[in-house]
Amino acid sequence: MSIQDELNNLDFNNIGNASAPIRIGFLAITFVAIIAAGIYFDTQNQLTQLETVERSESELKTEFTIKADKAAKLELYKDQLAEMKASFQAILRQLPEGTDVESLLVDVSQTGLANGLEIKKFKPSSEEKKGFYAELPIALEVSGHYHDLASFISGVAALPRIVTMHNLKLELQPKSSKSTKPSSKLNMSATAKTYRYLKEDEQ
Repeated sequence: MSIQDELNNLDFNNIGNASAPIRIGFLAITFVAIIAAGIYFDTQNQLTQLETVERSESELKTEFTIKADKAAKLELYKDQLAEMKASFQAILRQLPEGTDVESLLVDVSQTGLANGLEIKKFKPSSEEKKGFYAELPIALEVSGHYHDLASFISGVAALPRIVTMHNLKLELQPKSSKSTKPSSKLNMSATAKTYRYLKEDEQ
């Protein structure tokens, strides 16, 4: 009987009585099927896990590189932090605990007079609390020549305590009724702001 005829008449319930080539072929097919099933059901899951682990490894390497870079710069960061603390303390020293408007008026007046200006208005407003400091706006009006006004602003900025200038407005001073020539002086209005450090109970 040929192999073809034997395959046609093969009884799978009695495969042990088949000829050797058919038994070997059946065993080979069964072996391949078992290997394929193992790959599909087990190895495929392992490959997916491997891909996840490789991705995680890449992320961990990136994180490690970033942290290693930070660790290498730790001393530099400490130095920068010390500098920042020193700068902050220097700024706090420029923020007195009291507004001391009287002494500020003297400083601003002396700065204005030293630059040949006429101070027309110096009017403090209500203090505004902002975090760890308080801000005191002061309405200010002065008159004088352009360069004198510029020197005045520079002088105010150089005062021992912090004073900032806001909402600057310049207008040509109206000419005097006794003079036919236009005035060369300017009127400057601005809001000068000074600051003070708030104590913990005030914050």
